[in-house]
Amino acid sequence: MKRKFSDDATVDEIMRGSPATIRAVLQHGMLCVGCPIASFHTVSDAAREHDLSEKELRRDLLAVTNAGGPN
Repeated sequence: MKRKFSDDATVDEIMRGSPATIRAVLQHGMLCVGCPIASFHTVSDAAREHDLSEKELRRDLLAVTNAGGPN
């Protein structure tokens, strides 16, 4: 079953729920790990703040989440 996260899930919630997403976050040049704002930013917020494509960021987070690796 493919997993997904809600639009209002914070980056912190996503990383805690699926630690494998941390690598995707770092590969996008985002330093959300340990950042106090990560518990407030949604994927949409984070993409906007880091001038990234929300679609690509969301795609990469979901790909890692659904890859069946350690979560």
